[in-house]
Amino acid sequence: MIRTEQDIINATCIYIARKRQVKPEDVEVELMFDDDYGFSAEVFVNDRKQVLTHGNLIEALRLWLEEFLNRDPYAGIQLVLDDEEGIIALIN
Repeated sequence: MIRTEQDIINATCIYIARKRQVKPEDVEVELMFDDDYGFSAEVFVNDRKQVLTHGNLIEALRLWLEEFLNRDPYAGIQLVLDDEEGIIALIN
């Protein structure tokens, strides 16, 4: 299964909203890729910035898979930088 960049952003919004006890709509996410550091995201809530690591993004996707797609949250998840689609998730 392939999940889009928007799906990853949505999952991250829900993940952060639960941790910060805010609405998912109050969370802004910018996904990033760096050759040295890999995948990460900048998250903004109430004018405060937080940087999420690759592991945090996988954790967010696991939550989303289980609760919104009723899928195995421990399926293999791989983040990939696609030339056309941006950052996508490949899920086994």
